[in-house]
Amino acid sequence: MTAPTADRSAVVTGLGTFTPLGRGAADTFDALCHGKSGLRRPPEGHLLDGTLGAAGIAPDVEAREVLPPSEGRLVDRYTLMAMAAADDALADAGLVVGRDVDPHRVAVIVSSGAGGLTTYEEQAHARVERGPTAVSPYLLPGMLPNMAAARIAIKYGIRGWSSAIATACAAGAHAVAEAARLIRYGEADVVVCGGAEAPLNPTSALAFAHARALASGWDDDPEAASRPFDRRRNGFVLAEGAGVLVLERAAHADARGAAGYADVLGWGATTDAHRPTTPRPDGEGAAGAMRGALATAGLAPDDIDYVNAHGTATKLGDVAETKAVRAVFGDRSPAVSSTKSMTGHLLGGSGAVEAAVCALAVARGALPPTHNLDEVDPACDLDHVRGRARRQRVSAVLSNSFAFGGHNVSLLLGTASTRDKREKEKEGDDA
Repeated sequence: MTAPTADRSAVVTGLGTFTPLGRGAADTFDALCHGKSGLRRPPEGHLLDGTLGAAGIAPDVEAREVLPPSEGRLVDRYTLMAMAAADDALADAGLVVGRDVDPHRVAVIVSSGAGGLTTYEEQAHARVERGPTAVSPYLLPGMLPNMAAARIAIKYGIRGWSSAIATACAAGAHAVAEAARLIRYGEADVVVCGGAEAPLNPTSALAFAHARALASGWDDDPEAASRPFDRRRNGFVLAEGAGVLVLERAAHADARGAAGYADVLGWGATTDAHRPTTPRPDGEGAAGAMRGALATAGLAPDDIDYVNAHGTATKLGDVAETKAVRAVFGDRSPAVSSTKSMTGHLLGGSGAVEAAVCALAVARGALPPTHNLDEVDPACDLDHVRGRARRQRVSAVLSNSFAFGGHNVSLLLGTASTRDKREKEKEGDDA
């Protein structure tokens, strides 16, 4: 394999997010910095009406918005959200495949933890209610977890590496790590990467609820349901959404005059090898992922200004992650926050959305807070960003994603290496 060289820095030149806070990475970041929650009770007529008291529901997106009419049959919501986010990310990067870059030098890695579960559930109901002939021949391309990546490649004529990584809640972060690896080793000049999930269907919701993984008792105040690191936390809030980043070889971005938000400097991945649904209590696997990211980037713990925590608000997970942060950083905790307190847990989409948040934190010099952190659990005592965004110079950040199966990924983002940087926007300056 070709050895990495200095001109192969992976710089983020485009961002697209689709979350319960709305569409658009910049607006989402502003909402996070102002402590705005996207969580609510599912409205009347929603698939989860009467099933959950709180959920993270993203905006509507129709097939005709992202696909030609002939291609819009039985496309799952996770794919539609991923395509909308990819459209926005490529537009943000100002990049046209075939004009600005050879299609064979562009890759796409857009992952999902489960793919089109809602489409599968609807087709299973159709078979039971109306018989075998009711099952659509479009079911498989509608539900497969690689279809977001495939349809993005088809739409934009991307001819290089194309894949999807199904590592549950670490899937989006894994995609970004693999994208940075492709650029570092010279296998691509541009990678469209990220993750998407659309789990807001009754079967998925009930499975999580019966596993006692979801927040409960907050029906009268759904915005208060997601409480990472708080003493009263009792589970995560199920949410949907997508995040897509355009990663580009820095020299390639400079050649076309593109500005960067941040570089993906490093990544680390480990496996707990412990239990299917709970983390190692000592946080050893999570700590190993963070140390791996530092090693790949050639940085020390003291270089890190901020950790965007996995922070789902589960009793065991938040304590294990706190132990991991302490193991890596000792008594000097960097600033820590969990944006899932406002977005909910997007499962396979979370890592990509949070990587986008971290890129903006570096570009703007602002750290979003953890919402609902009214009383810090003594077992989670870190340097939490609370109440409002913290304004400071941000040179290097970690973004953590941990998943069922014991998959741990940590991404390390730092100052963009392109000649042109993204201008700090007003909300970031005022945060």
